[in-house]
Amino acid sequence: MRQARRGPHRRPKIPDRLPDIRRVKLDFKRVLADAPIGSIGRTSSICRLRAPLIGPIACLAAALVVRPGVNVQGQELPRLKSASGLQLVVDDANAAPTLRLVLPDRSDSDRSIVVLFPEHVTVVRTGATDGQQLYLWQPGSGTARPVWTHDTRSLGYERDLAGPIHFTARATLDSDGVRFRYEFRNASTTSYAMITAITDPRLTLFLHDERLERTYVHYASGLDLLAAETPERLTMPLQDWLPARYLASFTWPVPDRRVERRSDGITYYNTSRRVDEPFIATMSIDKTWVVASFTRSTGNVWSNPELTCQHVDPQTALAPGATGVIEIKVLALRGSLDDAFQHMREQRNSLR
Repeated sequence: MRQARRGPHRRPKIPDRLPDIRRVKLDFKRVLADAPIGSIGRTSSICRLRAPLIGPIACLAAALVVRPGVNVQGQELPRLKSASGLQLVVDDANAAPTLRLVLPDRSDSDRSIVVLFPEHVTVVRTGATDGQQLYLWQPGSGTARPVWTHDTRSLGYERDLAGPIHFTARATLDSDGVRFRYEFRNASTTSYAMITAITDPRLTLFLHDERLERTYVHYASGLDLLAAETPERLTMPLQDWLPARYLASFTWPVPDRRVERRSDGITYYNTSRRVDEPFIATMSIDKTWVVASFTRSTGNVWSNPELTCQHVDPQTALAPGATGVIEIKVLALRGSLDDAFQHMREQRNSLR
């Protein structure tokens, strides 16, 4: 595959990595990871039978089994499997927390859906304009592995971050996807106006959608392609289209500038309409599978088409001594876009 274009080695700014958090300038101490995850695809600067609808209660009640995974450094990695056949696997190819969501008709080693769990954790102190990065995902085996814990339905880990903030990450497998939960416990006297952990699901192989031909959002008028307002993307040379970010506002104002070409070579596209649900979905090439991400609320939804990643990044405030929680759900189901949207409508209000 063609590698993404790179400019000179530089310090990324917040819009490169987290376009959701506006007016926040992050002082990154190093360049964020710019490598593919195993066979996941290109590098980048960032990121049959139709199943019946399964309501949230049925999803939560689905019977799961746990099978051991690869033993890495003496630790047996869990493998969860739902009644629908979905598997949630700790990725042994990366030491930093990474999961694979394996569809029922795929091999156990499939990497069509790889999730950085999370990609990074970022805070902004109350009264500050600069952000501080507390954690950054790195590819490969060069970082310390977390101690994974699991039960019959979920897996996760805990770690202490600067602050000090105690961070707990948990992924729960349902019959229609995975619920990701991040808990932040502030053990300091510092007040944070914003804290977020960025879940980064990346789609490859038969789910990859480099020109955003199968990636949808929802407006008041119904489902539509995220990049519908840029039809020229379908025919322009790939090097002119990529690298790109495509964003649609949810609670944030719609930006005045529809297209912004930045000095680092990345082009940002903003939709002229506001989405009415914090939801983004991608259909498989054969139109039999849908992978979608949603949360309770967020500033915008967006994708880096080169990675076909889905972002619905929620954030919360964190007072001294307080505990904050954010959650997102990644759906993976055999069916239509309407099916996925209905699952979102049933479950969205159950998220934190």
